[in-house]
Amino acid sequence: MLVKMVASILLVLLVTGCRNSATSAGDGLPAQPDYNDTTQWYVSHRGARADVFYVISTETGDYQLPDGTTCHYADTYSDSTRRPMRAEMLGVDTLISGTLNYYSPYYRQCSLQSFGSDSLAVRFDVALQDARRAFKYYLKHLNQGRPFVLAGFSQGAMIILELLRDMDEATYSRMIAAYAIGTSITHDMMATNRHIVAARGADDTGVTICYNSVRDTDCAIMGRDNAIAINPVNWRTDGTAATLITEPSPLRPVSDQKCDTLSVRLDAATRLLLVDGYTANDYALPLIGKEGCYHTREIWLYRQQLRDNIALRASRALSNSSPLK
Repeated sequence: MLVKMVASILLVLLVTGCRNSATSAGDGLPAQPDYNDTTQWYVSHRGARADVFYVISTETGDYQLPDGTTCHYADTYSDSTRRPMRAEMLGVDTLISGTLNYYSPYYRQCSLQSFGSDSLAVRFDVALQDARRAFKYYLKHLNQGRPFVLAGFSQGAMIILELLRDMDEATYSRMIAAYAIGTSITHDMMATNRHIVAARGADDTGVTICYNSVRDTDCAIMGRDNAIAINPVNWRTDGTAATLITEPSPLRPVSDQKCDTLSVRLDAATRLLLVDGYTANDYALPLIGKEGCYHTREIWLYRQQLRDNIALRASRALSNSSPLK
């Protein structure tokens, strides 16, 4: 179960010919999700005093509609596109949320192929507008004034940076931290988004955490122009190396697996996270991936560190706030 997030990415993005039977809103655009509908959410409410709001990564490839046109968006009402989205929601909840409440909306994410298209800006805007509506619904109807962690991976990380930009000060004051994993945060973005504040350690709050893992700098598909980055193993922003011992997958016999001892450090020039000693077979994303880029493993590799760090920052935020009703 813990590797469903990664496994679902491999399956869906390689098999892009699945059919979608849901009603479209015209021009191949699936119907807009209604966030009053509980089927448009994955929720684990644990009675905690703080939440995780997570926006999933790209789990959708282009597919053919019954009329023969190509759809570039997830249909949140279709089992074929919902299934891998839910797998990531479940996987990330299991990996990092710990005892916190967890909320993740289905949204009309744009397909992997969109990232190689000149139509990306238009397609991404559809995904972003859904996420904005979902976040507003969450704040009004689900959050009940609790502190929250904002988190997203890849396309989801791109989205949460825009949610940060939209935030009013009252909402931002309740944000424990933003985990924008597997995306780039440039100096221009920092200059125009006052709510992006670089994390400097393991327990500061109201900050943004960002990193991109590669075997070497030539393997990067993003993150070369990062203005900020932090090492999720030692929570340092300098080049101090940290040791990470990988854990075996629970889905395979332990005797068949090798646990690697990794050295993980930030490269001062590029702000990329350099990972040395990883022996597992690389998986390169179709269309845009490179061997030696560990983009699909950004949460899996550091799952325990992320889980512990979210709990630590939440504890710090809660200790600094008045008791919640």
